[in-house]
Amino acid sequence: MRRKKFFTAVLAAMLLAVPAIVLGIKVTDGQQTNGVAAKVKNLEVTFNYQRQAGPGSNQYAVWIENEKGDVVRTLFVTSYTTKGRTRPGEEPMRGYVKRPACVPTWVKAAKASEHTDQQLDAFTGATPQADALQTFVWDFTDQQGKAVPKGTYKVFVEATLFGESDIIYSGTFTTKDKAGDVPLTSELAKPDENHKNMVTNVKAVLK
Repeated sequence: MRRKKFFTAVLAAMLLAVPAIVLGIKVTDGQQTNGVAAKVKNLEVTFNYQRQAGPGSNQYAVWIENEKGDVVRTLFVTSYTTKGRTRPGEEPMRGYVKRPACVPTWVKAAKASEHTDQQLDAFTGATPQADALQTFVWDFTDQQGKAVPKGTYKVFVEATLFGESDIIYSGTFTTKDKAGDVPLTSELAKPDENHKNMVTNVKAVLK
């Protein structure tokens, strides 16, 4: 009887010593799944924002397009872009109309002129007044809150650094991709050394 208990204890100890992967259990960031990677739930976009001095700056937009190039969701656009800044004696005018160099890629892609003020309000936010990390999350839904079809998508971050100096970061990913960084490329129009740090360390991560 003692011998049976001894062997039982030895067997239990051996099983505890076997790596989890041998038993078909995958451990990732504290989560365990039966050999299957956890499903990606969202895309997180972050960047460091440094407020710039002078007019013609501090405007940016973050959005998602499908593989056809249609905007499926605008996550954020600064308020001046969509609402402008009305001074006494002036007629209200959207910022991108008064200042065509204001995030022009988003304006064209999102067909901003076809949106009502109420529709634009849904994703418009105040321009940050201080330097800070900006974070935006896409949950794979469209502008109406409906789940998007499986497929390939592209994330964009556009920032008007100053005047006509504009930079666009973009990266392609699919709904089947595993969690991790989405590689981004950038395209800069008319460099401006004095305002180049407005948006830095741009990242897109599937989680």
